[in-house]
Amino acid sequence: MRKLLLIGLILIVSNHAVQAQLSEKDRFEISKNLDIYNALFKELNLFYVDSIDVGKMTTDNIEFMLKCLDPYTEYIPEEDLSDFLVTTTGEYAGIGAEISSYKGKIIISGPFEGMPAALAGLQAGDILLEINGEKMDGRNSSYAGERLKGRPNTTVTIKFQRPGEKKTRRVTVSRKRIEIDPVVYYCALQGNVGYIYLSGFTTHSAQSVKAAFEDLKTNRGVTSLIIDVRDNGGGVVEDCLETLNCFIPKGNLLLTMKGKVRQLDRIYRSTQQAIDSVIPLAVLVNRQSASASEILAGTLQDLDRAIVVGSRTYGKGLVQSSRQLPYNGQLKITTAKYYIPSGRCIQAIDYSHRSEDGSVSYIPDSLTSVFHTSKGRPVRDGGGILPDFVIEEQKMPAMVYYLEAENLLFEFVVQWRTKHRVIDSPQKFTMTDNIYSEFKDFLKSKDFNYDRQSGKALDNLKGIMAFEGYLDAASEEFKALENKLKPDLDRDLNLYKSQISGLLARQIMKQYYFAKGEIIYALRGDNCLKKALKTLSDKDLYLKTFIPITHP
Repeated sequence: MRKLLLIGLILIVSNHAVQAQLSEKDRFEISKNLDIYNALFKELNLFYVDSIDVGKMTTDNIEFMLKCLDPYTEYIPEEDLSDFLVTTTGEYAGIGAEISSYKGKIIISGPFEGMPAALAGLQAGDILLEINGEKMDGRNSSYAGERLKGRPNTTVTIKFQRPGEKKTRRVTVSRKRIEIDPVVYYCALQGNVGYIYLSGFTTHSAQSVKAAFEDLKTNRGVTSLIIDVRDNGGGVVEDCLETLNCFIPKGNLLLTMKGKVRQLDRIYRSTQQAIDSVIPLAVLVNRQSASASEILAGTLQDLDRAIVVGSRTYGKGLVQSSRQLPYNGQLKITTAKYYIPSGRCIQAIDYSHRSEDGSVSYIPDSLTSVFHTSKGRPVRDGGGILPDFVIEEQKMPAMVYYLEAENLLFEFVVQWRTKHRVIDSPQKFTMTDNIYSEFKDFLKSKDFNYDRQSGKALDNLKGIMAFEGYLDAASEEFKALENKLKPDLDRDLNLYKSQISGLLARQIMKQYYFAKGEIIYALRGDNCLKKALKTLSDKDLYLKTFIPITHP
């Protein structure tokens, strides 16, 4: 009770502090514009010629207003609150499977390993026809998802169609509390190098990292550690800080939050003794590493506690807090910016300054500032985290985005799986030319078309040349270029075979061996991992990374 009273008092004081910062003019403007909006809405509802969907119009207005701020400030109505809680806690009660809407059908995108859906035999690609007798025709994935969830130990009966089979199937699945472990995979590499793949930061991620690390250290005898946060979009910052505290001694500055309301600013330090404050560390990052994963990598870099390997991170340094709204809704609102120990902010896009068309741009290097790590190495703000060892990601051709957008990689593997019940393990599987040839034939049967930007640019150029009178003079050269840029599916599939084969193999691994299998396969030819392993195995090279470069 004392704690609840204290929290209530803090909230009251905080709200009064926020109100006190508003001038009389600001308060008048807010009141005036709310009165105008309220009166306008009433008049529309009373006199507009057609009936108005009040709920939809209100939600649309709210979404448009928030889009003018930044992508992370959003309104969460009561019906979407359960999905929001899953992303922050990693927990819910259901069957343990991802579902999606595809071509008007509800399909299993992938069951989670060891969860009720997988144990009941459901597979990726299964089409959900009925849930507890209710037909799913015309329903979206959110609607179906809510009906699959329920109290633990209750059952749900699912009628489904498996691709390649004529008869439908029916299965009864017992729901359970689903806890999505963010440590998808961990192992010992080269005998004594620990590896942990961390997919996100939920309310249990720090515990999972601790458990994995203690197992690696005690039972596998690892003497160095790699933490992989590639494709980790962030999550609960407190768990990120707790994870950092595993490797950083007590009392060190980890993170500062600064916003408009100074009373809500926060300074976070490591509060506990580290599990291991000296073990050599490497953090793997890529362009999709964002928010809390950038805090993890950036803080370890600023404190000269780990080397960072990979490509420049996303650059999200904005803090979101949840505010309660009427009728059980919530507002996830950007309230501050993150500053890591050197004092730099990792935010790469300035949403407060927009061009006339409403677009925003990245902060140019000329406007960034230099900061320094604990040992004096220069680091810059305003552009995510730049790794100590930059390994550029393989560029994906435009056609890959269309393959993924149209779900064709997934659809092929679902179809391919009906003919191949068993395949080699992720450690041994080989992506053969025969499999790729089957995929090419599959695409041709789908009449796959993809938007080629070079063709659009060429048509644009043709119009400009005709307008300026140069087209006739350069007609032969232009025709030759046109012929080279004609769509040719066979040519492009051969040209981008390496990139597409890699993605296809990962999709195969995911459908047969879940997320863990996909990671194991991907690590086999991973240049970032190779660089981290090489650096950790060379003590001189590892220590040299933290020495500032001085110029005479």
